[in-house]
Amino acid sequence: MLPEFILKRAQELGLNLIAVTDHNSAENVAAMLKAAEGTGITVLPGMEVQTREEVHLLCLFDTLEQATYWQEQVYAHLPHLKNREQVFGTQVVLNADGEAVGTNDRLLATSTTLSTDQVVQQVRDRKGLCIPCHVDRPAYSLIANLGFIPPDLGIVGVEISHLVGPKEARDRFPELHHYSLVADGDAHRLNEMARRTTLKVVVPTVAEIALALVGEDDRGVWVDGIRTVRTLR
Repeated sequence: MLPEFILKRAQELGLNLIAVTDHNSAENVAAMLKAAEGTGITVLPGMEVQTREEVHLLCLFDTLEQATYWQEQVYAHLPHLKNREQVFGTQVVLNADGEAVGTNDRLLATSTTLSTDQVVQQVRDRKGLCIPCHVDRPAYSLIANLGFIPPDLGIVGVEISHLVGPKEARDRFPELHHYSLVADGDAHRLNEMARRTTLKVVVPTVAEIALALVGEDDRGVWVDGIRTVRTLR
């Protein structure tokens, strides 16, 4: 998953908007942003945060500064434990050319002490967008771990995994009719990158994506060719 190869694969798939969302860290965001310059591909800085309830949440921002500040908050709420390379592998920090410039010795494959509602609120306060990940999965998902989607959580969209389409997801979880759906490859390897979600936005920003999720004006979101903007309660 070197920056050059990620961008090449994105071009092959016809993607012009991607996000880099490492687990509990944003240290490879700068490399991806630099590598994407001049490619025509917008890279959103982000992170996949694991809350204290073991819920995975996508946190998306517009700028490196926002993501870096958020990383400081997340690191402050991680346990003071070191990564076990024999179990989780080396956590490499890259530059834009794909060269290793360091390693992250923190244990990232664990939960923070932040609650789900704290993450959603704090990301919103920093003008970011929070989307619960792979809500159809039996682990590390909002529905599986909490048993429901809290109506006052303040989200408008959720992500479904590669295991389901939008119709099947809503048939299995009727509460998803009240939330817009997005889908991606949740890619840890190049062959897992996918083109599933189409966003109709004015510009590729977090604010515009939020508007697309509520179908503002002519904006919208489609997954596997199906419009998935939420229905009103």
